[in-house]
Amino acid sequence: MRPFGGAVMRVRGMHTRSLPALAAGLAAVAVNAVLCASAYAQTKSPTPPPVAPSLPTYEGVWYDDTGQGAVEIAPCGDRLCGRIVWLRSPTDAAGRPLVDDLNPDPARRGQPICGLYVIGELKRQRDGSWDQGWIYDPKVGKAYDVELRLRAADTLQVTGYLGVKFLSETLIWKRAPDNLKRCDIQARL
Repeated sequence: MRPFGGAVMRVRGMHTRSLPALAAGLAAVAVNAVLCASAYAQTKSPTPPPVAPSLPTYEGVWYDDTGQGAVEIAPCGDRLCGRIVWLRSPTDAAGRPLVDDLNPDPARRGQPICGLYVIGELKRQRDGSWDQGWIYDPKVGKAYDVELRLRAADTLQVTGYLGVKFLSETLIWKRAPDNLKRCDIQARL
């Protein structure tokens, strides 16, 4: 017995006696299409996979909110740290290099500001930010808790706080150009 009473069906100019025959024909066409596509793909020269755009990174040199200094942020093991690598005015009025004379630790007073670590111990957070570290302000000789968040490829949000973020100050740093004349390199020469 034929399905659907054995009626002859007309499908786009073809006569067929049953749906199973039509399905078998379509399956054969599909298999041939796959085989042809596979053979064609093998004759074409391979093309490299598309390159994914690089994601913005915390690493790099950032101008502080005043534009008077720049900090290089880099990995320190599994954490982030940062040190001053550029100063608009790297010397005092007498022409001497600026030093960290307000540091609460007397043993650290006198260190050059250029090259001074001012960010440390930042841990990566689940949301992609970096937190639970410290930031040191050599202008006042004080350290604060800090959180870093990328707002754009060239914009870094720096939030300093004392224990709780409710009492915080947020600053915006901008990425510095790659050709920035670094004071830390000059200091080593």
